[in-house]
Amino acid sequence: MGIDFHSKENSITYTTREADHSWIESIKGLIPVENISKALDIGCGGGIYSKALSDMGVETVTGVDFSKAILEGARENCKNYDNISFVNGNAYETNLNSQTYDLILERALIHHLNDLRSCFLEAFRLLKDNSFYILQDRTPEDYLLEGDENHIRGYFFELFPRLVDKESNRRYKSQFVIEMLQEVGFSHIEEVKLWETRAIYEDKAQLLKDISDRTGRSILHELDDNELKLLINHIDKSLSTDTNIIEKDRWMIWKAVK
Repeated sequence: MGIDFHSKENSITYTTREADHSWIESIKGLIPVENISKALDIGCGGGIYSKALSDMGVETVTGVDFSKAILEGARENCKNYDNISFVNGNAYETNLNSQTYDLILERALIHHLNDLRSCFLEAFRLLKDNSFYILQDRTPEDYLLEGDENHIRGYFFELFPRLVDKESNRRYKSQFVIEMLQEVGFSHIEEVKLWETRAIYEDKAQLLKDISDRTGRSILHELDDNELKLLINHIDKSLSTDTNIIEKDRWMIWKAVK
């Protein structure tokens, strides 16, 4: 099992949200966004964060993704943004010009990669000198937090411990990320923990529908339909509130400078 990123059925699964202000404020606190002219969003998915960068004042944004199907959704999602373009490529080999970008963002990408060094070398090649590299992903500290009415993801691992093994095999410890960034030449590395609001649901039914549709959650594609129903029932019983559910995810953000 697992999500098929190349299936047209999943072309809009990563287009249904907007970047939360908590994310925007964190990025503004890390880099001088007002000085960013050209940004690259590698692993852009549906373009949610490409739009956020544009809204923050970045002049031109290029989104890169290895899935042509998902890029179709991204182009539709960003059709009103003349300064955003998309190209098909991957984190190891974008085929874009060297020393061109002021900022590279790779959000929720590196847990899909088994060769961080090649990924980081490509980012280093693409960035201008004194430019910024922003990585965002979950560490083991993040995904093992217990489930509650804000941290819905915690319930996934509570009910299905085998998903912990899946996460353990694909999530990197922060120290390893930092050491690999240093190895390829990045400096001034900072790490920031972020509780990012993922969605606000008017009621529990809306949340459970989101879970049922596996919207933007690749981990849920590891469950079959019967397991997904068990999870929905578990979350339904576990939540003490029926309204105004604010779902948050805990992330690690790394900033590095070329």
